[in-house]
Amino acid sequence: MKRFLLFGAILALLYPASARADIKTHPICTDGMVLQQKTKAHVFGFGDAGSSAVVSFRGKEYRSVAGTDAGDWRVTLDNLEAGGPFEMTVTGYTEDGKTKANTITLKDVYVGEVWVCSGQSNMEWKLGQSFQPKDDIEKATNPNIRLFTVGRARSPMPLKTVNGNWSACDPKSAPGFSAVGYYFGRDLQATLKVPVGLIHTSWGGTAAEEWTSVPVLAANPEHKNGNQSTLYNGMLAPLMPFAIKGAIWYQGESNASKPELYRTLFPMMIKNWRDDWKQGDFPFLFVQLAPYEPNWTPGKVSDHNWGHLREAQLFTAQTVKNAGMAVITDVGDVKDIHPTKKGPAGARLALAARAIAYGEKIVYSGPEYDKMEARDGKAILSFKNIGAGLTAKDGELKGFTVAGADNVFKPAKAEIKDDKVIVSSAEVTEPVSVRYGWSGFMEVNLWNKDGLPASPFRTDKLKRGEAKP
Repeated sequence: MKRFLLFGAILALLYPASARADIKTHPICTDGMVLQQKTKAHVFGFGDAGSSAVVSFRGKEYRSVAGTDAGDWRVTLDNLEAGGPFEMTVTGYTEDGKTKANTITLKDVYVGEVWVCSGQSNMEWKLGQSFQPKDDIEKATNPNIRLFTVGRARSPMPLKTVNGNWSACDPKSAPGFSAVGYYFGRDLQATLKVPVGLIHTSWGGTAAEEWTSVPVLAANPEHKNGNQSTLYNGMLAPLMPFAIKGAIWYQGESNASKPELYRTLFPMMIKNWRDDWKQGDFPFLFVQLAPYEPNWTPGKVSDHNWGHLREAQLFTAQTVKNAGMAVITDVGDVKDIHPTKKGPAGARLALAARAIAYGEKIVYSGPEYDKMEARDGKAILSFKNIGAGLTAKDGELKGFTVAGADNVFKPAKAEIKDDKVIVSSAEVTEPVSVRYGWSGFMEVNLWNKDGLPASPFRTDKLKRGEAKP
């Protein structure tokens, strides 16, 4: 008997996979997941060569196509209605498609809205590290918000899987999650009243090239910046079969040394994600860089790289379909590249999502420069997205400079009249160009009456170094 048992054990060790054809689900398709509603949502995973799967969910069965040589399998669930929690069973079959192998039961499955949260350190910044988080953490319990953080991974080639698991949002899980992602998801869920799944995949100090695929960068050789595509391969590509509604992004600091390249790189990266996710022009919403300049002093005027980088971000918001930008000129820190007040960034991204992704007729952007007219020694600026009208928050307008034909920018007086901004300076008798908030750190206060700040801008098109502060 002992010999028989030993022989059986040896066979089990030698041939476990080929005998059973067990399957497993991808880590993103596990307990607690949120599936995207009203689209083609995929449940997928791995198994032996030729294996396949049947998914049972909400009274229906969905069978995968025949397994590939590698054993990957995928099931498509179409036009699901929001709700949850539900239970899902995934049954594996051997190569003949008739013999059952194993069955996996997934619990606490929801259907709703799924968003990717990506970028560098300001997206990675945890709720527990943010400004006065105690009250928000204590009130974080919400089973209709589900959190998934992708483990850090770099790879020279696209990976198939990631490390991570879904968690319900509560005071235990929320402090370690992306603060911007949390505030975005909290506001979105409160408005939509459906489950919201947040997939956080970011890495501090990283450049946009690292989040862009090898083929796309190879086709655009001017975009080269160190350990390229490795984060796309390790932390994005493995997620792409999973259906999403859109993405939020907070990055740019690591590309500020060459802001002129970001003007083409950033839209290219967005297109890359959309093409590879195969979900059309899904909403892509991002945060403009916050005020920051360690050597700044009050009244300082400078032609700073971050002004040009913010301009590249504004250009992207203006020219890329279904793109939106959150401006946070009011929450920067002159000495710290990581402003701790993440709530406004998340809230303004949620406003953009409500308008761009869900079609709400709301004001979601602050004033945006439109055109300039010079008259009687003054520059008259017109704006778009003024909502209920322009306003100077907390006092007289500040943050404006003006230059004449010599391109020497001088501090300027600015006032609002008939929802236009009138800019002038005794030192500039014939204004040619105006800049607003054009520095690393700035003190600015042009808003609309709907409570949203204006983006920094300039009316000139000078290259870096051509202007004379």
